[in-house]
Amino acid sequence: MTGQPSLACVLARIDEANRADPNTEQVDGQTLPREYAYSLHMTRWLFALEPNPSERMQIACRAQHIERWTLPRGEFPDGRAGYYQWRQSCGRRHGRRAAEIMAQCGYPPEACERVAVILSKRELRRDPDTQLLEDVACLVFLERYFADFYEEKTDYDRDKWLRIVRRTWAKMTPRGHAAALALAGRLPAHLQALLQDALAPAD
Repeated sequence: MTGQPSLACVLARIDEANRADPNTEQVDGQTLPREYAYSLHMTRWLFALEPNPSERMQIACRAQHIERWTLPRGEFPDGRAGYYQWRQSCGRRHGRRAAEIMAQCGYPPEACERVAVILSKRELRRDPDTQLLEDVACLVFLERYFADFYEEKTDYDRDKWLRIVRRTWAKMTPRGHAAALALAGRLPAHLQALLQDALAPAD
């Protein structure tokens, strides 16, 4: 890829786009636009897992949810099939938007397409960059959003929660697992118990 000025340009434009999110999140006593806050969590966890990440991964992690509020979940059918349709549409849109910004900042077409592929997650488990993005996203969810999500979904029974945790765990690498276990102790006690039960060996 190109040099640091182009990277700084892309990250600044992604941040500018995500600061337009009308939804907010509290981070260290500050009220931030939600997707901007999410992008900062993604960047922080990327550097925690990979101290010297590539430019493409810095861009992909920062753009993971770029302008996601513009494609609401409610525009897709209810149920699991509708959820996956929404997620796939989001990934394609995020990839196109990131590639567009990269091109504006001077990246060549092949670099733009590479980031678009990572964000689409078409090559999950086969592509190391896509897998790293998934590890980072899972860790951000576990650290920042799992507890609130659990409180919101009062209609989910314990078996469904166990399936959710196991599916999430299955998408992660051993490096991601180690980081997740290290932060699990900071979760509320009932979520620690859920995690322990979900990951316990089958009888």
